[in-house]
Amino acid sequence: MSAETPPGAPRAPNAKSGRSAAGPRRPAGAPVAAAEADAGGFTGTVSGNRALAIEEPLLFEQGSRQRCGVDLPDPANFKPRLGGLERKGAIGLPGLSESEVVRHFTRLSQKNYAIDAGLFPLGSCTMKHNPRLNEKMARLPGFADLHPLQPLSTVQGALALMDALAHWLKQLTGMPAIALPPAAGAQGELCGMMVIRAAHDAAGQNARRRVLVPESAHGTNPATAALCGYHVDSIPANARGRVDVAALRAKLGPDVAALMLTNPNTCGLFEPEILDIAAVVHGAGAYFYCDGANFNAIVGKVRPADLGIDVMHFNLHKTFSTPHGGGGPGSGPVALVEALAPFAPLPWVVAGPGGFALREDAVGDAAHTIGRLKAFHGQMGMFVRAYAYMLSHGSDGLRQVAEDAVLSANYLLAALRDTLTPAYDGPCMHECLFDDGGLRAFDVSTLDFAKALIDEGFHPTTIYFPLVVHGAMLVEPTETESKGELDRFIAAVRGLKARLDAGGAERFRTAPHYSPRRRLDETRAARQPVLRWSPPAPREAAE
Repeated sequence: MSAETPPGAPRAPNAKSGRSAAGPRRPAGAPVAAAEADAGGFTGTVSGNRALAIEEPLLFEQGSRQRCGVDLPDPANFKPRLGGLERKGAIGLPGLSESEVVRHFTRLSQKNYAIDAGLFPLGSCTMKHNPRLNEKMARLPGFADLHPLQPLSTVQGALALMDALAHWLKQLTGMPAIALPPAAGAQGELCGMMVIRAAHDAAGQNARRRVLVPESAHGTNPATAALCGYHVDSIPANARGRVDVAALRAKLGPDVAALMLTNPNTCGLFEPEILDIAAVVHGAGAYFYCDGANFNAIVGKVRPADLGIDVMHFNLHKTFSTPHGGGGPGSGPVALVEALAPFAPLPWVVAGPGGFALREDAVGDAAHTIGRLKAFHGQMGMFVRAYAYMLSHGSDGLRQVAEDAVLSANYLLAALRDTLTPAYDGPCMHECLFDDGGLRAFDVSTLDFAKALIDEGFHPTTIYFPLVVHGAMLVEPTETESKGELDRFIAAVRGLKARLDAGGAERFRTAPHYSPRRRLDETRAARQPVLRWSPPAPREAAE
């Protein structure tokens, strides 16, 4: 920091002050956009603020040892019992007043992009509005205040809800058994593949240690198969983005345990040959696992069991509107055909003359279970939200959910077909996929275009996924966005492409320009993250 830097002005990034490629702050006066320069050639603002978008330092940068939000009395004499492990120096927490703490976190919250702020066009994630009614139901004391170790007699209502939720999932899939415990879609996959392995082992088919996974499957599918001890064999896609059935036939053999297929697949396309696929898989003695993450595109329209699927997980947070997991409270129940039902994980909700109970031991009809996948019984709050969503919509409403999701995606595809480059010909399902064919001529990447969307007030689309499409941009508008909101997004994308056509490529390469933070060196941030803040170097050393 030079001697001319005024007190309180934002400092330039430096590694010793905890700044890294993961989050550089724009110094006061740093170029933001050429259009912002005034007649004197100055850019940006003196403070680093942008009107109501207040520049927000770290808590440690605001704090001072001379300040504290509370008055604490000196502790009375006591004898420490830490065995020589007492702290030798100050704890190093920032000292702030109560108002400073409140303002800091309020300002941080205003920098978050959320579904309550605008459209989330992330493909493959289904980031849709979660009805507030569901949240109110989940917060009812009878559900929110439950403890998993309560006596069963005191949780009959909760068990009844779990049983009713499972009934709806059975009806929607056409399968006779539902495993509720899995805590997320990935754990649902794990559950399904563990059940398949247990079924083969019980039948003496121990040699079946190969799993076929199409290129268009979700990335967790091969990881799950490998975790279960299987060798993963990839199945290529055809020119239409679907499974190459001839290649699938050639890979089948007596050592194949299962096919893991995502349908609709990760390209947002339905597999039209799915009945033939199921027939050849079953003919080889293997099971047909379906990744049901995209079930919201077909819910109420077709039952997976009627397609020949043996086991499928759901993402309640994608199809039935519970909050998106993001490392948090997801839920991934699994539907099973009759042959696989005995291997379902514990616990099971069972109804008897005395009410509902939990089958928690591997005895009787549960003797072949794969056991427990988690400590207790599943994600109760997610069950409540999903069941409230089902009751609110009814069977006809759930069918309309699928229809509206597919309609929204095809509306975007049709409106942007002449602006971006569709990855495949023809209509899509719940998400539309573009490649970077229309950007390469400008030497602009998919990442550049996504960063430019931030300046327009939109969260970027999913980019570079699926991997089978070069420079992919995957967009899932969901069924909860209005036509007006979709039109705003369409107008922004068209406007950005018009700027490219007019020779504005350089601006894309440096976007975003109006966000609180500029573009990150994401590779360096991933490889050299700065996880601990340290005070800046003393002025004498810095100069």
